[in-house]
Amino acid sequence: MDLHTVTSYRAARTPADLALGPGEHLLAGGTWLFSDPQPDVTGLVDLTTMGWPSLEDGAAGLRIAATCTIAELAAYSGDWRAQPLFFQSASALLASFKVWNVATVGGNICRGYAAAAMTSLCSALDGVAEVWMPDGDVYRVPIADLATGNGTTALRPGEVLRAVELPAHALRARTALRRIALAELGRSGAVVIGRVDEGGAAVFSVTAATLSPGILRYDELPDAAALRADVEGLGGYYTDPLGAADWRRQVAAELAEEIRAELTS
Repeated sequence: MDLHTVTSYRAARTPADLALGPGEHLLAGGTWLFSDPQPDVTGLVDLTTMGWPSLEDGAAGLRIAATCTIAELAAYSGDWRAQPLFFQSASALLASFKVWNVATVGGNICRGYAAAAMTSLCSALDGVAEVWMPDGDVYRVPIADLATGNGTTALRPGEVLRAVELPAHALRARTALRRIALAELGRSGAVVIGRVDEGGAAVFSVTAATLSPGILRYDELPDAAALRADVEGLGGYYTDPLGAADWRRQVAAELAEEIRAELTS
């Protein structure tokens, strides 16, 4: 979609360039920005010219730039045991390969949608967001806490998501993912990811079915009854045209049990 109100464009090169003037909006992949009318947007500030490395692999884990495309992350060929989740999570996003090659990890997270596939991935792997503040300070917040609702985040005006850091302990875990939608090619109605860390601790995440990520942590894999009760007891299940709250709650519990069985074997 053409944005007829836009009259200026700036290529950001330094953090100072990210200070937005009246009517300016940050641009990365732009797949959402150009999909709807944006009558209040009169200028664009391009993040992709900051030159951030898309993926930085190290002993501490994997650092993903906000400007890394979903295609780049899905095709990543590292040595982490949890790596299959990257492609699986990207596939849970209702998008063509054309969108994958343009849409960014940071953009998907910052939209704050309940069904944001990169939020599903990063919250399940204990991802931490590095956020740049307008005054030059930096703070970190768990991705699971950054998403606050279906279309809202904890980011304040002028703040910029710089990167997501996935810790090594989560990347070394055994993982499994399940997704369901009302239509074969429909937006996810529930996405459940489970992992078992090397020390035996287990983590289950529920996204898409809830307004914000629901994270359940255990010292070891729980039994079926405990897991079902915990998943059904999560808050934030919601109703929209793509699924009723009760349906989302029930299918999330079923998907979690499938994952528990897989990780137990």
